[in-house]
Amino acid sequence: HVFHRALTGYKGINKPSMSAQPGENQDRYPVSGEVGIIEKISLKNFMCHALLGPFAFGDNVNFVVGNNGSGKSAVLTALIVALGGKAQATNRGSSLKGFVKEGESSADVSIALRNRGEDAFKPEVYGQTITVDVRISSEGLRTYKLKSRNGQIVSTKKEELVAILDHFNIQVDNPVSILTQEMSKHFLHSKSEEDKYKFFMKATQLEQMKEDYKHIMKTRTYTKTAVEGHEESLDELKRKYQEKEERYKSLSSIDTMNKKLEDLQHHMAWALVTELENEMKPVKDNIENDEKFTVKFDQKIEEWKAKVEEIELRYKQNQERLDQVSVQVDQLQPQCAQIKSQVQERRNDVKKAEAFVHRLKTNLRDLEKDKEQLTKRIDELKFSISQATAADSQKRMEKLRQLQGQLDAKTFTDSTLGQQIDQFQTAVATSKDELDKMRREEQDIQHSVSSKERNLRAMENSRNSHIRRFGENMPALLAAVDDAHHRRQFRRKPLGPLGFCICLKDPELAVAVESCLKSLMLAFCCDNHRDEALLQSLMSRYFKDKRPQIIVSEFTDKRYNVEERAVHHPEFPTVLQVLEIDDPVVSNCLIDMRGIETILLIKGKKEARRVMQSGHPPQNCREAFTKEGDQVYANRYYSSDVQRALYLSGDLEEEIRHLRVALENQQAHMHRYKQHIQEVEADIRNNSALLKTAYDNRKNVKDCCRRLLLEISELQNVEEPQSEDLRPLEDDLNEISEKLQDSKKDFEKANQDMAQQKRALEEAEKAYRQKMEIITNIAEEAEPIKEELSKNDQELEKCKHHRKHFEDKRKVHLSKIQELKHSLQQKEKEVKSAIVKATQICPERLEVKRTAKSLDSEISRLKGKISAHQEQQGDRDVIIREYQEAAQNYSTISRQVKCLKRFNELLYDIMCKRHAAYSVLRRYLSVRCKYYFNATLSQRGYKGRMTFDHGREALSISVQPGEKEEAVLNDMRSLSGGERSFSTVCFVLSLWAISDAPFRCLDEFDVFMDMVNRRLSMDMMLKLASSQRYRQFIFLTPQSMSSIPENNLIRILRLNDPDRTQTTLSFGQTQ
Repeated sequence: HVFHRALTGYKGINKPSMSAQPGENQDRYPVSGEVGIIEKISLKNFMCHALLGPFAFGDNVNFVVGNNGSGKSAVLTALIVALGGKAQATNRGSSLKGFVKEGESSADVSIALRNRGEDAFKPEVYGQTITVDVRISSEGLRTYKLKSRNGQIVSTKKEELVAILDHFNIQVDNPVSILTQEMSKHFLHSKSEEDKYKFFMKATQLEQMKEDYKHIMKTRTYTKTAVEGHEESLDELKRKYQEKEERYKSLSSIDTMNKKLEDLQHHMAWALVTELENEMKPVKDNIENDEKFTVKFDQKIEEWKAKVEEIELRYKQNQERLDQVSVQVDQLQPQCAQIKSQVQERRNDVKKAEAFVHRLKTNLRDLEKDKEQLTKRIDELKFSISQATAADSQKRMEKLRQLQGQLDAKTFTDSTLGQQIDQFQTAVATSKDELDKMRREEQDIQHSVSSKERNLRAMENSRNSHIRRFGENMPALLAAVDDAHHRRQFRRKPLGPLGFCICLKDPELAVAVESCLKSLMLAFCCDNHRDEALLQSLMSRYFKDKRPQIIVSEFTDKRYNVEERAVHHPEFPTVLQVLEIDDPVVSNCLIDMRGIETILLIKGKKEARRVMQSGHPPQNCREAFTKEGDQVYANRYYSSDVQRALYLSGDLEEEIRHLRVALENQQAHMHRYKQHIQEVEADIRNNSALLKTAYDNRKNVKDCCRRLLLEISELQNVEEPQSEDLRPLEDDLNEISEKLQDSKKDFEKANQDMAQQKRALEEAEKAYRQKMEIITNIAEEAEPIKEELSKNDQELEKCKHHRKHFEDKRKVHLSKIQELKHSLQQKEKEVKSAIVKATQICPERLEVKRTAKSLDSEISRLKGKISAHQEQQGDRDVIIREYQEAAQNYSTISRQVKCLKRFNELLYDIMCKRHAAYSVLRRYLSVRCKYYFNATLSQRGYKGRMTFDHGREALSISVQPGEKEEAVLNDMRSLSGGERSFSTVCFVLSLWAISDAPFRCLDEFDVFMDMVNRRLSMDMMLKLASSQRYRQFIFLTPQSMSSIPENNLIRILRLNDPDRTQTTLSFGQTQ
């Protein structure tokens, strides 16, 4: 019944009466109801009434009026109970036995329902009236008798009554159909929006639909579970059926089974041949494909050979370039040494020339002094001639001797000051050269201090983040890479820096490993060039100058097998062996780029030279590193300038301590250097001051000499000697003048020679500087050549590694081909042998599609069947009967399971559609209920609002009892009793307008109304009843209803006041 209602819908829900509004033309509807309306009702021993009725109801409007206790509610309660309602629904008792009059054994209720027209229920059985007789025993039992119009009992089952009520759409538990007094009071005083929503749902039957849908879905789940259980049992039935079928089939004759066995054996023989031939086919295909693939290996090997030759040629060219550079340096070194010795010789020559010039200058000064003295003497002699006495002459001579002594002293002082000036000039020039050199060294030390400070900061920051040891910007770059990876911009997330992805087993080898890997410590690895371009753009944000290297190599989860090409030394490990690398991509990258499996790590320098340069280096080993980072080849040795590990040191605090000590030493050295610079600057200032003082003193001495010479000349001119005394002096003066002229010539020539020597010195120094610049430039040119050589060496090893890799693969490949050919020969022999055996069993070859295994299984099973059948065949009739029963049982259950599954799926689809229609219907009824509610409120000038919240299952109603603009909508709880009752009536009328039932009952609907609201409500209900003449209305009220106009549509049933002494209640009828 629930399935039927849920799948087909509820009768009357979509009838035209739902859209009927007061005042509409009703000509298209019946004048009166034809089915489901109550024609008459009678009660006996019901509640406190011995007999009530029978009385007939009109087709349209019926008023049952009377005071309390007259039996109004008893009529309504009897109506509910007689039509199948529960006792709790009446709000008059909790059990049916409470409705039996005290002292009586049972209570009887009889109701006549109209059954006319096209919608009549079984009119051929019941006729135009269906009578429902109900008897309630004092024990609470309820029995039914459903009678036809002529009084004949048709059925006594409740299911028949339920079918009738469902057909007429009578719902006694629906408050819209029958609104009891208690239900009306509860609704009036209800404060819950959820209760109003439930009232709406129940009135529109949506609640019943919802519960039915839930019940159906729950039943579907139970059905699905039962079907699954039946499917499990179905497998057991199928197994039993197959067993019975096998026994049934085993009834065939032994000859047939033997013939089949022989056929199977023939097929088995040729099936073995076919399988062996099929096994040969993939071997042939593999040989053919492998032989084709050999060409690719040859191409790869030739390709890598060409690359090896190309790199070897480049290596040879670079080695020749390096040798040329070395030859040039070797050639220039002797020249430079020769030029340097020449510079030294020139300097010595200049010094000798300067000494010779100084001697000539001194000699010239002495000659000039002698000349001056001799001239003064001659002058003095000439002056003495004019003197009268010898005493004056003696005084002059004494004076001349004193002045000559002072002049000699000043001349010696002048010579000494000249030597001091030369010394001070040399000291100042030497100090300035030293100062320039020290300032350049100071800049180098300052750069070293700055670098150590940066490294120290990176070390200290790496306490919490080890990645900071690889650069201040490295954490930001890795964060950007992670962000781009999360946004799926990378196909495969790049790995790096590679130094961050490796760990050392032996911390002592940190410097060696870093010296080996160099820039690869900061390198990144990408899977493809697209990821490389994206990583380059990210690096450009954080590295403005030198960016980390990016290596593009397809990522793989498998590590390279380097056992054959790796170094295996009993004492010393390779770089690969001392590293712990979790990611195979990182290890493969370092193998490809640096060949770490071929590089040995030897802690001692002597051991490294012994192992690598003894003439027989270890197999596959191309270079080695010492723990100090020195690089050792078979024919050369490069020292490392790396002092400590920057990235791989194990004890971070120890490294920080060492770096701090080194930084402090460097800073102390810097401080001492600055002090030394200050001392040199002080020496320059002191020597410059002394030089200036010497210049000033020499100037003063020269001035003093001139004054002394002037005084001597004046004294010498005083006395004129005799001619015999003057002649030798004049001869000496002439001789001195000639010597002076010769000395001046020699002095000028010596000055010219000294200038020439100085020019030669400058040219020699210039040539020496040029040679040194050439050597420096050549040495600088050698560095990139060395790097290129190292790079070529790595590329050469890599190409040799790839060449050897493909040669090994080709070797394995050819070995595999040989194995396949040998296997093919063996299988050909097996096939020939199998064909011989099969021909003996069956001369003619058969086409076999089954496998030998399945044939062998069937042969074994058939032999067993034949043996069992021969031993005991069993009862044929029993086997046939059991087989038929098993087949019938399996077929029936299988068909039922399929039907249930198909029904379950169909039911689910229908329920989905019905649930969607249910949602549309709920929204449609909500909108119409709002419309009718506002329409009925407006007849008194009220305004209202209904708000449905289907998600929360709540209905809020607000009413404005006035027409003033400033009036606000109030909740119904804030209204007066009359206003609330009127609003309730409006709400009930709106529910009447959207629901369908043949009759509607209201019990004391106007109990809380004032006269105005009661009159207006009554007018509204009568107007609605007049517009719906096909529907029956029953109103129970204690009011007299004297103001109701009399017509053929309204029937008033007035019940007299109860008399406790009489057994029958009389009532009058006014039509």
